[in-house]
Amino acid sequence: MTALPGGATPGPPADDDQDAPASATTSATAEDGGASGEDAAPDPRGGAEDIPAAERTAPGTPEDGTPAGADAGPDGDGGPDGDTQGADGDGGPEGVSAGDDAATPGPAGGAAAGATPEGSAPEGGGAGGVSGAEAELVAQRELRARIEQRKAEKGGPIEAGTKLSGTAADLLAAVRAVESGASSGTALFGSPAPAPRQAAPAPVPAARPAAGTEVVRPARVAAPETVAAVRVVLGEGGAPEALAARVADLLGDTAADVLREDPWQLLSVPGVRPEQADGFARALLGAECGPGDERRTVALTGWVLQRAALQGHTALDAADVRAALAEHAVPAPEEAVRHAIAEGAVLVFHDGPEDGEDEAGDEEPAGARDTEPLPVLLGLDRYALAEESLADGLARLARSGPDARWRAAAPTDLIRAVAEHGLVAHTGGEAARAEAVALAGTGRGIGLRTAVAAYTENGRRRLGPDAGAVTVAGLLAGSDGPGRDEDGALALDLLVVLDAPQLDVETAAMLVESLPDGCRLVLSGDPGVLWSAGAGRVFADILAARACPQVASRTPDPGPVGELVSGIGIGELNQVEAPGKEVVIVPVRDAGEAVHRTVQLVADSVPRALGVPAEQTQVITVGHGGAAGTRALNAALKQRLNPGLGRFGGFDPGDRVAYAPAPGRTVPGAVLSADADGLHLDCEGERVVVPKDRVGTAVRHGWAMTAHQAVGMRWPAAVVVLPGDAAGALDRAWVYTAFGRGERHLSVVHGVDQALPRAVAETLPRPRTTRLRALLESLLVTPEE
Repeated sequence: MTALPGGATPGPPADDDQDAPASATTSATAEDGGASGEDAAPDPRGGAEDIPAAERTAPGTPEDGTPAGADAGPDGDGGPDGDTQGADGDGGPEGVSAGDDAATPGPAGGAAAGATPEGSAPEGGGAGGVSGAEAELVAQRELRARIEQRKAEKGGPIEAGTKLSGTAADLLAAVRAVESGASSGTALFGSPAPAPRQAAPAPVPAARPAAGTEVVRPARVAAPETVAAVRVVLGEGGAPEALAARVADLLGDTAADVLREDPWQLLSVPGVRPEQADGFARALLGAECGPGDERRTVALTGWVLQRAALQGHTALDAADVRAALAEHAVPAPEEAVRHAIAEGAVLVFHDGPEDGEDEAGDEEPAGARDTEPLPVLLGLDRYALAEESLADGLARLARSGPDARWRAAAPTDLIRAVAEHGLVAHTGGEAARAEAVALAGTGRGIGLRTAVAAYTENGRRRLGPDAGAVTVAGLLAGSDGPGRDEDGALALDLLVVLDAPQLDVETAAMLVESLPDGCRLVLSGDPGVLWSAGAGRVFADILAARACPQVASRTPDPGPVGELVSGIGIGELNQVEAPGKEVVIVPVRDAGEAVHRTVQLVADSVPRALGVPAEQTQVITVGHGGAAGTRALNAALKQRLNPGLGRFGGFDPGDRVAYAPAPGRTVPGAVLSADADGLHLDCEGERVVVPKDRVGTAVRHGWAMTAHQAVGMRWPAAVVVLPGDAAGALDRAWVYTAFGRGERHLSVVHGVDQALPRAVAETLPRPRTTRLRALLESLLVTPEE
C-alpha cells in the first residue's frame, strides 16, 4: 500500500545508486520539509515579470497570483529573466500575439535578445491543414469583430447597468453619452432593446505557407513608417526602442501622436509597469505631469482592471479599484474612478434586483438595503460584452424545447437530458469523457449533425481516431469540423465540448454565438481541475447558476491513480493499493535533492521499472522560479537527456519544449531544426515554425511544466515535484490537477510534509469575481420566482 503523507516519520532518502522507484510502502513525508533560504523560490504569488509566454499560468493561482492592482512588476507579462513580452500573462486574452518580446522602460529595460538560428537540419514534409496557432489567432480576430459589432448595436446601457441608481446611474449615462455622441446621457435610458442576434460570420481562412509548415505570425503588423515614428517618441522619453513595434500594433497608425499626447498609453503594452510609464511621461511632459493627471488616472484604472483579468476576474469591486489606485499615489481615487467611467475607459455594473423588483420588499426592515448595498463592479468593455453575449447565448440555448428526434435513441441520463434541453452540463473525471463521446455517436446514429471538441490537441488525440474529435480553436476557425451554414452558424445539431472548465469567457462567448437556434450544447468536464487560463470561470458559473440540467457521471477513473485523485477531489488524501508501483512517493529533504531525484526518475527509474520512456513522462511543479522550479528542472533534465550548446536560441534538435501559440495556451512539442525562418517544432504531430524574434518568449523547454500549463493534457507517467518552499502555493485544485496528469503512473517527489494533506483538506482556490452567474440567473428566472 502506498501511504501518502500522514505524519509518519520518514526514513532517509534512497542512496544515489538506488534509482528504481521507491517501493509502494515508501513513506511520503520529508525529513526536512523546508528548503534553505538560498534554495527558496520567489513568492509564487508575486509578480511574474520573469515568466516567459510559454510558461504562463492561469490567473488567480499561486503561480501568478499577484492581487489585482498590486504593484508587482510586469505582472504576468514577463519574458525570460525580466524581459517583458506581449502575451497576456497567464493567458488572459490580450489583443497582442503571445510571446512578442520587448524590454520594459527604465534603466534595467533592454531589448531581449531574440533567437538567431545558425543552421538547419533536413526538413520533412509539411503538415496539412491550418495550424492550431493560426486557428487561435483567427478565432480571436473574429471575437474582436463580434464584440465591436455588439458595442455598435447597443445604443443604450447594458442590461446590468439599468439596475443602477443615483450617482452610479449618472456615471453610466455619461459613459454611454460619450460612446454614442449623444448630447445628454439621460435620454439613453429610453433606448430601444438591443438588435436581434446576428448570425456569426464565417471566418476568413488563414493563409497557408507555401512550404507546408505553419509559420506563426503576429495578428497585426504596423506599417514601417508608423513603427519608426513611435521609435522616435520612445527615444525622447527614454523608453527602449524595442517597444516600438508593439506600441504601434496596439495604438494603430497614429500611435506616435497618441503616445506624445498621452504618454501613459504606454501602460497598454503588456509588461510595462506604472512607475516605468510615469518616468516616460515625466521625460516627455516635464513639470506638466503629476500623480493626479487625468490621463494617468484613466490609464491606471484600465491597467488595474486588465491586471485583474490576467488573474481571472472579469470585473472588480469599485472599492478594490480605488484602493489599488491609492497604492499608486493617485491623490483622489474616487474622483479618478468617476473620471475613468465618464471617459468610457471602464464600465460600471450593479448586478442585482431592481428597486421594487422584490415582492417581499415591503417586509424588509427599514434601511436594510442601505446597510447591505449590492456591490458596484467595474470592468473593461471587452470582458463585459463577452460575458453578456455568453449569457444571452446560453439562455437562448437553455430555452430550446424538446427534440423528438432523440426518442429513437436508447435512453440514458445524458440522452434524456439532451432530448429535453438545449443546454446540458456533464461532470466527471477522465473516464467520463467516453460518455460524452458516446452521446455524440448516438446523435450521429439518429441522423444528427454532431461534433466533439476538446480544448487541447492532447485531449483530442486521447479520444482516438474513431471519435472524430476536433479542437475548440480549430472548430471556431473553420479548419476543423463541419464548417458554417448559409447563415454563418456552425452546421450542427449537437456540439459536445470536453474540458469545459478550460473555456474562458471570450472563447465561450464566441463558441455559443456560433451555434444555430435549436442546436444542443453539452459542456462536459471535471469541475475539480484548475480554472481557465483566461478571464472568467464559465463552467463553474453555469453550474452555480443552475442554468441547465447537470448530469454527473458515475464512472470512476480506473486504477490506483484514479482512486487517489478521486479522493483528493472530495478533500481526502487516501492511501491506495499500488501493487504495480502505479503510485510512488519519493521523500526529499531540500530542493537540490528534489531536482536530483526527479532527473533520476525520468531518465532511469520509470523507464526501467515501468517501461515508460522519458519522452512520455511529464514533470510537473508549482512554479517557474526557485531551485526546483521549471527552469531549474528543465536545465537539469536537458543536461541528462539531450545535452547540447543550445545554438538555436538556447535550443537543440531533440529538446522537449512548451510552446505558447496564443495567450493562455501551451502546446508540448519537440525541436526539429532551425533556419533563417525560425525554430522548427513538431507540436503534437503538427509542423510549426516560430519566427526567430519570438523564440525567446514563445518557446521554453518543456520536460517540466506547471500544473496550469499541463491542465487538459495527460501523459503515460507524471512526476509531481513538491519542494519544501512550495507549501504555501498548494491548494486542492492544484493537487487534484497535478496528480491527475499521469495515466499509468504517478511519482510524487515530496518535501512539503503536512502541507500536502492540509492543502487537500482545507485550501480551496481563490475565488474570481465574475458576472456570468448573476446574468444567467436574471435571464433564466421564471415568473413564479
